[in-house]
Amino acid sequence: MTLYRRSKISIVGAGPGDPDLLTVKALKAIQEADVILYDALVNPSILDEAKETTHKIYVGKRANRHHYAQEEINQMIVKMAMLHGHVVRLKGGDPFIFGRGHEELEYARQFDIPVEIVPGISSCIALPELNEVPLTRRGINTGFWVMTATTSSSQLSTDVGLAAQSNATVVILMGMRQLSKICAAFAEQSRGNLPVMIIQNGSLPEEKKVLGTIDTIESIAAKAEMGTPAIIVVGEVVSLDPAFRQNVLQQIALTPVKTK
Repeated sequence: MTLYRRSKISIVGAGPGDPDLLTVKALKAIQEADVILYDALVNPSILDEAKETTHKIYVGKRANRHHYAQEEINQMIVKMAMLHGHVVRLKGGDPFIFGRGHEELEYARQFDIPVEIVPGISSCIALPELNEVPLTRRGINTGFWVMTATTSSSQLSTDVGLAAQSNATVVILMGMRQLSKICAAFAEQSRGNLPVMIIQNGSLPEEKKVLGTIDTIESIAAKAEMGTPAIIVVGEVVSLDPAFRQNVLQQIALTPVKTK
């Protein structure tokens, strides 16, 4: 049997950052891999689970700093599978949620190489939950939106404006550079008091979080020097965050009682 005949590609989600949130199936794929092509948001400690002989190649893309173009990554996945056997394409979060995993799947299929998809725990669900904020809650909302803030033409996604008109929780990935426009879209719908949470480096020891409202979150985030990677969560469910509720109670306690 030739090496090409035993080639295999696994497109694997590494979760939001905490290595303990890696799935069992993802761990098995990493341990079996001959080559791992990994992204910037993959926790480096996860790579320690691979064999000593495994080739580990960084192909990350972060804020206009691309190590390789997507077309080059597609070609590298296939080439490495043909040369070495089992390639794991390791991505932060889930590979099909703004991870270009399906593009890589379609490219690999042209070469008749078996492709396995291993879903990952996405930050859009995990990070609010780790902060005790449910994306849905009976009596508060009936669903949630997950979106990127920026289109391929570097414009604010029109989905943000549409989501601002709903009662859904809105989770925005890759949105820090568009925070001002995001807040403006919600303010246009007279939703300045809507709770907002921003989580940077979620699930990791260096996690940072700020809470506010549409009217206040920009200044709060600037004061806290919030950066990337981060997610933005907008919606009434954010008020369920214990810290948010405590802040509200403190504000009420400090507000003078009006007397007749």
